[in-house]
Formats: sequence, C-alpha cells, structure tokens
Amino acid sequence: MDEFSFINSIKQPYYRQSTLQKGIGDDAAVFRQTSNDIVTAVDTFVEGIHFAKKTMPAFYIGYRALAATLSDLAAMGANPAFYLVSIVIPKGWHEDDKLQEIFRGMDCLASKYGLDLIGGDTVSGLELTISITVIGYVQKNKARYRSLSKPGDIVFVTGTLGDSQAGLYILMNEGNYVNEEYFIQRHQTPIPRIDFVKSFANIKRIALNDISDGVASEAREIANESQVNIILNIEKIPMSKDFNQFPLHLQNKWKLFGGEDFEILGTVPVKNWPEIKMAGKQTNVQVTKIGYVDDEKKEGQVFLQESNQIYPLHKQGYTHLK
Repeated sequence: MDEFSFINSIKQPYYRQSTLQKGIGDDAAVFRQTSNDIVTAVDTFVEGIHFAKKTMPAFYIGYRALAATLSDLAAMGANPAFYLVSIVIPKGWHEDDKLQEIFRGMDCLASKYGLDLIGGDTVSGLELTISITVIGYVQKNKARYRSLSKPGDIVFVTGTLGDSQAGLYILMNEGNYVNEEYFIQRHQTPIPRIDFVKSFANIKRIALNDISDGVASEAREIANESQVNIILNIEKIPMSKDFNQFPLHLQNKWKLFGGEDFEILGTVPVKNWPEIKMAGKQTNVQVTKIGYVDDEKKEGQVFLQESNQIYPLHKQGYTHLK
C-alpha cells in the first residue's frame, strides 16, 4: 500500500465536530472557533522507548498513544475535538494490517470522545515512531494551569497508582498473577480522565497535572510552577486491591515513580473538596486525598510523609536526553 492509498484507507467516512470546515484532503485542515480558548498538545512515541511489540499489540499501540495525549488535554480542563497523526514507518515494514490496527486503536478511543482525525503525515524511516497532536476547547479563562496551587490546598489523585507498571511487569515476566487481566488492561488501555475534569468546570481555581511520569514528578511540576511546597502522605496513596502481590520495593517504586497511569493529580481549595468528591461519584472515578500544600514554606519542593516523618521526595524515573 502506498502513502496515498493508506491515507484514503484511514479517512473517516464522516466528521463528528461541527466546527470543522475542511478535514483531510488539502495541505491543511480548517476549523472555526470563536467562543472558547483553544488548547493543543503533542506527544511522540518511539518503538523500543515507549512501547514494544512484545507487550503492545498494534491496536493498543494506537489506543494508548492517543489516550496518553488526550490525558494532557484532560489536565488542562479541555474538551478534545481533533487529532493529527504523523507516523514513521520502518523501511521494509510491509505489515499493512498492523498499520491499520494502530489507527483502528486510535479511532476506537476517538469515537468515545467525538474526536475527528484531520491530518498528519506518513513517511518511511528507521523505526516505528508515532507523533500525535490533539486540539481541544475550554471555556475562556478556564484552562487549568499548574501554577494555580496555593498554600492550604488539598492534594488529590484519581484512580489507583502503579497499575500500569504492574501490567508491564506481568507482560515481561511469566508467572501466575492474581487479576492479571486488570493490570494488563491498565497498561494497554488507560482511560484519560476527560469526563471527570469536565464535571467540575465551575470551580474557579484548581491546579491539575496528568500522571505520565509518576506522582512524585507531577507533584514537583505543580510545586515548581506554583512556588509552593507539597506534602504527600505515602500511606494515603491509593493502590488496587491485588497490588500487594508484587514485591514491596516494586510497589513503592511503581506508585511513586512508575508513571503511565495517566490519572489526574490536583490541588484544590478545601472549600471545593466536596465538589471534587461529587465529580468522582458522578463519573465513577475513585478520588483520594493524598496530601496538602504547605501553609508556610514556598520553595517549590515535594516532601513525603511516612510514619509521622517528613523527608524530601526527589524526582526519579526515565528522563529523555539525560
């Protein structure tokens, strides 16, 4: 299949967004929006770094790549509308069916949120690489920034942490595991928390971050941008019921530094905490208070509270270009 045949094969039969004026077929897409702020994000995924064929069938490569990028929009409080995909196909890679599966995985998730695929690029290269750009809308001046955290805020998180890394561990290490399908699913098909964030759009001030690199890293980003100190209680960090089957040192590593859960970490004024809990109930999302923003020091640091002791929580995990 050549480039143009492939593009025709992934074109949507119809578009879902009314603001779209022109989709795939010209040098660029056109959409019109005047009543909201426009939010955009991009992520790039490289085989051998972000995914491997051994642990990620083609359908899930596409699904998970789009889910990860949509999670960025969720953290900004935006409603997703469009996405563009640029893909590098290895020379000699003649697996057209797998390429179709990658895009089918994306479309499966896109259809749940009404997204339209409006463009991208297809080239040949050395290794399978996927770059996804997402575009969404948010009410004017209602974008959720990391810099909006203030002393006295409650720190909360959605879902349970460490599950994605547990799923990867299961896929990489043969054995008998309890509830292994759940953990694998959490790794391959994460859920961007778009509906949860949309349900508290009326809260005036809230800082959000999606957990792509681990809660320690994401908390550090909020602390830095807001110039506050954040205290996390390790005993409050939520774990799934079968998480304790894994070695204790891995449990602690995964829930703090593992990442790729794509849950939401946030800080919110105490007065708005009931609204966050209600949003969780309305969208069937577990929400847990895991700490607080220090009332006194403003250093942009993160600390871990454990057994009545508090000590600095340093950023760990994979870093590109390190």
